[in-house]
Amino acid sequence: MAGQVDGQVLPDGIFSILDTDLYKLTMQCAILKYLPDVHVTYAFTNRTPHMRLTRAAFQWLQKQIAKLANVSLTQEELEYLKTTCTFFNATYLSFLTSFRLKPSEHIHATFTPLNDTGNPDDVGDTQLDIGGSWLDTILYEIPLLALTSEAYFRFCDRDWTYEHQETRAYDKGCKLLEHGCVFSEFGSRRRRDYHTQDLVMQGLIRASADAQSRGWRGKLSGTSNVHFAMKHGIPPVGTVAHEWFMGIASITNDYEHANETALRYWVGCFGEGVLGIALTDTFGTPTFLKAFRRTMPTPANSVAEDPKTLIPGAASPPLGPMDGDGSKASSEERSYAQIFQGVRQDSGNPIEFIKIMRDFYESEGIREKKTIVFSDSLNIELCVEYMHAAEEAGFAPTFGVGTFFTNDFRHASDGQKSVPLNIVIKLSSANGHPAIKISDNIGKNTGDSATVHRVKETLGYIEKQWANGDETSRWGTASNEATRAQVQER
Repeated sequence: MAGQVDGQVLPDGIFSILDTDLYKLTMQCAILKYLPDVHVTYAFTNRTPHMRLTRAAFQWLQKQIAKLANVSLTQEELEYLKTTCTFFNATYLSFLTSFRLKPSEHIHATFTPLNDTGNPDDVGDTQLDIGGSWLDTILYEIPLLALTSEAYFRFCDRDWTYEHQETRAYDKGCKLLEHGCVFSEFGSRRRRDYHTQDLVMQGLIRASADAQSRGWRGKLSGTSNVHFAMKHGIPPVGTVAHEWFMGIASITNDYEHANETALRYWVGCFGEGVLGIALTDTFGTPTFLKAFRRTMPTPANSVAEDPKTLIPGAASPPLGPMDGDGSKASSEERSYAQIFQGVRQDSGNPIEFIKIMRDFYESEGIREKKTIVFSDSLNIELCVEYMHAAEEAGFAPTFGVGTFFTNDFRHASDGQKSVPLNIVIKLSSANGHPAIKISDNIGKNTGDSATVHRVKETLGYIEKQWANGDETSRWGTASNEATRAQVQER
């Protein structure tokens, strides 16, 4: 269980501002540039609702949330960002240096017991409501999810140990690398705790070193967690999340142009050649591809600029993609599909997605090899299957592997699966308008149901339900997981 190893007390909670995914920082950078005054709310969802916190777990979580106010960027971390994440401009780094989380102002946490006896073991439903400026609140998601998971496995499911976690990560890494997979560690949000993720990183890095010595073609390309990238000397990886597309659609209330607007402002902030993986499924991949084939406005064709791809009240992005160093805008007319290095698949059927993207690029006359990043609930077998399918279709596949690395445990008493929580925090509104996500699988629809229905009708969305997309049992089932809650419900 959490708390100590070999008699040594482990640190709990979050103690680095960089203990988050890279794409939270990149989005915050873009928000600072274009949308610093937008007010947003976020909603917490437990997709495994039978797995509830106890009162004691919730009280621990409250204390950890309050401690987030003490976290700030250190000088060492600032120097690391300057040398490693050169796409961050000086304005953003200056902002981040003085940035502080203010959980007492932004987070409202409540606990509703199923049967209130006042006992620390009372089981109940946890609600986390986050609100404030987008700029001030965007960094809460990953810490809150990680802390909620840690609370559950510190107080509710305690029948586990850290034994063999580094070795298991090493073995998994070796299998992926031997098969030729290029992958990154994506497990911050649902990790069992900080120490588990640290052990996983140690195991993967050891596997990577052995793979190099054996000449395997696979590669550990990095981690999405900036703190662990800095700690272990591997690249931080990531680009953008659904949140960017959701927020812009909500602000403009224009879902038909939201994808194109989001792409245009993203390229406007970071330029071409960096952070160039596009996320396709926020409002369904078919809708995204309509925007992806559009030509980005340039100085030469500015008269063709669609005003509907400009955000009211925000600074206008440059005409045409900037060079990677931000020095100038290109006058060459190209589509977003040409400008972006590839796409990320995060919902629906991956094999079907490969075919869709192959047909799309061919229809657009794009012959250069593009990347597909797979990031939806992966394990070794799925990575290998998708790698072969993507390579056969002419793509360069990479994989973001998360929960399979950082929350894969067995109960110490009987060897049964210790099932991870499936929890998410998603943007729920921006400037008073509901924020939604549709995705390529009905199980990942989030947000106001009436808005989801309206947007589906507006976009002509065709409903999809993937056979492997059941979010309530995505990471396994165990009959004893909900025992205490079931007893209290009765």
